[in-house]
Amino acid sequence: MHIGILTGGGDVPGLNPCIKAVVNRAVEDGHTVLGIRRGWRGLLNLNTDDEASIEKWLLPLDPQVVRTVDRTGGTFLHTSRTNPSRVRPKEIPEFLRGPDWSPEGEPKDFTPHVLKNLDFLKIDVLIAIGGDDTLSYAHRLHTEGFPIVAIPKTMDNDVYGTDYCIGFSTAVTRSVNFIHNLRTNVGSHERIGIIELFGRNSGETSLISAYLAGVDRAIISEVPFDPEKLARLLMEDKRNNPSNYAIMTISEGASMIGGTIVEYGEEDAYGHKKLGGIGAITGDILRQITGERTMYQQVAYLMRSGAPDSVDLMVGFNFANMAMDLIQQNKFGRMVALREGKYTDVPANILSEGVKRVDVDELYDVDAYKPKVRHVHGKPMFLY
Repeated sequence: MHIGILTGGGDVPGLNPCIKAVVNRAVEDGHTVLGIRRGWRGLLNLNTDDEASIEKWLLPLDPQVVRTVDRTGGTFLHTSRTNPSRVRPKEIPEFLRGPDWSPEGEPKDFTPHVLKNLDFLKIDVLIAIGGDDTLSYAHRLHTEGFPIVAIPKTMDNDVYGTDYCIGFSTAVTRSVNFIHNLRTNVGSHERIGIIELFGRNSGETSLISAYLAGVDRAIISEVPFDPEKLARLLMEDKRNNPSNYAIMTISEGASMIGGTIVEYGEEDAYGHKKLGGIGAITGDILRQITGERTMYQQVAYLMRSGAPDSVDLMVGFNFANMAMDLIQQNKFGRMVALREGKYTDVPANILSEGVKRVDVDELYDVDAYKPKVRHVHGKPMFLY
């Protein structure tokens, strides 16, 4: 078979090892692999009548090309947040613009063009590595009759249908390390430290990082918080700390009671605006309420920077081999997954069947704003 592979959405550590494992296994099994650059944007922008376009958007892959890529984070194929089924007029490639093109108007669906390109490239099956948005479009191609296999990745760990996504372990590991490092700054100045972590709809990175780093309080996306109450709790924590400081985590998608999440910028192709800044706002309010100095740190992209940890290396390699198993068995329209600690696969349409969020009742103390982990028997390794 001729296998296509792409990565979409935010980068995470573990993507390159996954790509490498796919390529090595595919070549070993007698297949060829074509890398599609910049995710779905590559298939949208590819002009098969232009040799320069083919070189820009495609990369043939073999074991020599991917020999060392697993030693670094991110994705060497690059990525984008393009949604070919919802392309704004100003983002339509020039060669696809008709004579009546205008930069204004409603988004258009270019799935027929994507399918035409896949046919031209003689790709038999496409492996898509991404989060909800990237994989939802992969499923769209499956409904159009094109064979796909999906691999879940996101540092938020919020893809429905799997207990684990590539990138999550490294993000938590980075966060715990940064929290411990920042204690020296917050403690030296006897302040209240507010550490903002990625997490749009799921607060799992804030919850698990706080649990492992032993922070005083953790605010998550699922539970709106009362700043007055949070201030009282943190002041109590500060007084009880011999070093006279307190430290908390907060998800970027968190909100105050009666408030909304902090968003800015233009919506992307999947309807999402950028998040970030709730930690700074919370710090200002805490300072006004308590009169204490605060120290705010937005960890942001540092959570998903650098090389993957051992868990994401292992899951990246194993998800790749599972994807190749599915291809060998001609089982398409599937997503590889980890469920109850075991590798498995599920229908790709499972993405639309629910949302994955923190189990607040089991894992979070709503009154104390902190992790509540007591009974872990029978729970997944990452407590989801």
